[in-house]
This record gives sequence, C-alpha cells and structure tokens, in this order.
Amino acid sequence: MKIKDMKYTLSNGVEIPSIGFGTWQIPDGQTAFDSVYMALEAGYRHIDTAAAYGNENSVIKAIKAYGLKREEVFITTKIPAEIKTYEGAKASFNKSLELLESDYVDLMLIHAPWPWSNVGMDCSEGNIEVWKALVEFYNEGKAKAIGVSNFNAAEIENIVKATGVKPMANQIRYFVGNTLPQITKYCQENDILVEAYSPLATGALMDSEIILNMAEKYNTTPAKICIRFCIQNNTLPLPKSTHKERINANLDVDFELSQEDMDYLNSLTHIGPTRPHRS
Repeated sequence: MKIKDMKYTLSNGVEIPSIGFGTWQIPDGQTAFDSVYMALEAGYRHIDTAAAYGNENSVIKAIKAYGLKREEVFITTKIPAEIKTYEGAKASFNKSLELLESDYVDLMLIHAPWPWSNVGMDCSEGNIEVWKALVEFYNEGKAKAIGVSNFNAAEIENIVKATGVKPMANQIRYFVGNTLPQITKYCQENDILVEAYSPLATGALMDSEIILNMAEKYNTTPAKICIRFCIQNNTLPLPKSTHKERINANLDVDFELSQEDMDYLNSLTHIGPTRPHRS
C-alpha cells in the first residue's frame, strides 16, 4: 500500500491519513486555494489548517472545487494559542466551522499551551477551560477527534487530570536533529499520535550535507529523506509547499531507509534551526 493511502488509527478509533498537507504561511485567497487544490490532485486527503493561518475558507473552497465530498478529506484546524477561556474557545470553534462550511472538523487542536507572544507562560487553568470546550464539541460529534499542539507531558497531564479525557494527537515541531525525544516517547507510550510539523525544518535541512549525502545514496530528494524519516519514526509528517512539483514529490515516499541510517539520523542533534516553536 502506498504511503498516501495508509492511515494511523487514533486512540478513539478514528482513522487519519498518515501524511498531511500543511498550510502554515500559505496566504488566504488564490495561493491557498491553488496549493490545496494541487495537493488534492496529488492525492493528499488530509489538510492541516488553523484559525491563526487565516486560510480555512480557502481550504474548503478548494476541496469543493475539486469535487470531493466533505467526508472524503480529513481536516485539522486549531483554536488560536492566545485563547484561554471556555467561551473564547467555543466562539473560535464555531467560527472555524463557519469558515470551513461544515458542521464538524475531523481534528481540533489547542494551537499552543501559551500565547505566541509569551512562550512558556503558565496557562494551566486556561488550557483546562479550552480543553473542556473541545471535549464538549467532541461529545456532540462536532469534532471527530481532539488534541493539542506544542504541549509537553506536564501540560498534557494537567488537562487530562481535570477532565479525564486524553488528547488523541499532539502536533509538535519535529524533524531530523529535532525529534523532541521526551515528549515523543511520552506521547507514543500513551497512545497519543505525534504529528510532525515543519518536517523539513522550514526548508533549512535541504542544504544539510548530511541530508544531501543520504538523498544521493537513496537516489531521491532531501525532502523525501526528511519526510520518510518522520514516517519510519511513527509520526505523521505535515509537509507544506506552494509548488506543484514539490507537492507531488513530497507524497511520493514509498521507499525505506535502512535501520542503520535511521539510527544515524536519530542520533543527530541541531543540524537544523534550534528555534523551539512556531505557529
């Protein structure tokens, strides 16, 4: 089975395509519409957006223009990081549904455990309030699955202790040299799917001599090495591009890195940018 047709199964039984198309930094309007449309043409059936990206409506317009039914595409979106109240989360969720022209989302995430303007701020109580809103929407069937993004283990345990509901996914900044082993291990041991955003380190790994040499060894591209690395580590990569050739290529990763090469890549640190987070 080709990677584009494979799926992970979340802890609640919902299936999620094993590779997604990321839309961070893709401007709303024609650029977002065209990029998502090209991704659908390539075979992606998993689109990752967010309220903060401002392109939710372009995502659904592209899906409809391509001719797919809503249920044929897995859509992830996110509650903005700065929203830390129950009512604020509910309003944001409903706004996303409106922009996505849908009565449900497949996966709704809390975008970050703190506002991007104050990374590291303790928002324990606020995260509980937002999570309660997401649990409510999940119980109503308006979210097929719910999760978090950029959360560490303590931040996850905080919301689980308060609600009894465990996130089904944690979307983290993950790539060769930045695999965040502690939170990755925690999530995988607790049946929380790790989604790998910026699997190409926002392009920074494309010039890495290590990645270039390995791409030559496998007669492939540096991007495919990076995406395949995420897949073989049982994470879900979310590559992003606005170029048709790259969009198509990033989904064509039906080869296998040897265990020796995986061990080597997993041993690396800091070959990409060290910035811990992005929106």
